[in-house]
Amino acid sequence: MQRTPKLLNVADHNRDNAGLTYIYPVVSRRAGGVSVGINLNPNNACNWRCIYCQVPELTRGAAPVIDLIRLETELYTFLQEILYGSFMQEQVTPGARRINDIALSGNGEPTSAKEFEQVIDLIGRVKYGFDSLKELKLVLITNGSLIDRSNVQAGLRRLAKLNGEVWFKLDSVTREGRQHINNTRMSSRRLRNNLQLAASLCPTWLQTCVFKIDGNFPAEIETRAYLKFIEELLREGVPLKGVLLYGLARSSMQPEASRLTKVTQGWMESFGRKIYDLGLTVKLDM
Repeated sequence: MQRTPKLLNVADHNRDNAGLTYIYPVVSRRAGGVSVGINLNPNNACNWRCIYCQVPELTRGAAPVIDLIRLETELYTFLQEILYGSFMQEQVTPGARRINDIALSGNGEPTSAKEFEQVIDLIGRVKYGFDSLKELKLVLITNGSLIDRSNVQAGLRRLAKLNGEVWFKLDSVTREGRQHINNTRMSSRRLRNNLQLAASLCPTWLQTCVFKIDGNFPAEIETRAYLKFIEELLREGVPLKGVLLYGLARSSMQPEASRLTKVTQGWMESFGRKIYDLGLTVKLDM
């Protein structure tokens, strides 16, 4: 008996959905359609370890050597299947049957790939090979820790020319908060400098995950520091596009998983209004 293809949903970000090394499709809750993911970290290695991360067997490290020929072949072939094959009809619900973007995300920090600049060029070549995709958005989902590298900055310049934007992770602006949530010792100065760099090179959104730990909402000292940080950035003229404020949608695969729960919609809306009142666009996603 032939197996019925599994319909994708917003809670399913399995990088093996397409059976490929680098390419995986997801229905993005923030994007409202199919996002074609590019996973440059199939080794499950990242330089951070966020306590809400859904990657199993996450290890500390960087992306492996990228097989650029294989990546280009997979991306081109998969886009052909989405546009001209049966993928949308068989695996995507009717309301989400559109390509929203190509997103560099995956199982670790994508900018850790030494070939990052070449990868951006490669995506551009493939995208422009399809007339209907020339204006398709490209998204880099990053923790921002490696923006100060010259090859990453060169990639961001190319990304900007390809209708690209950066989603810069900012879960906490305090050093203690970043150590607790992201398991990183990245300094506040480096965070600010890298964020300013990213925003100067490519349209940049802040991407902030909010959740309860041990039943407790984010501490007031953290939310105040966050709002003050944004206020300072805007006063300095940093050209941020806005904030993508989102909650937990998928189960963490980290040791802290049992301690994490969703914030209420009311709490998120209240926090979002405070950000909006500072002068930034806010997109909420529970």
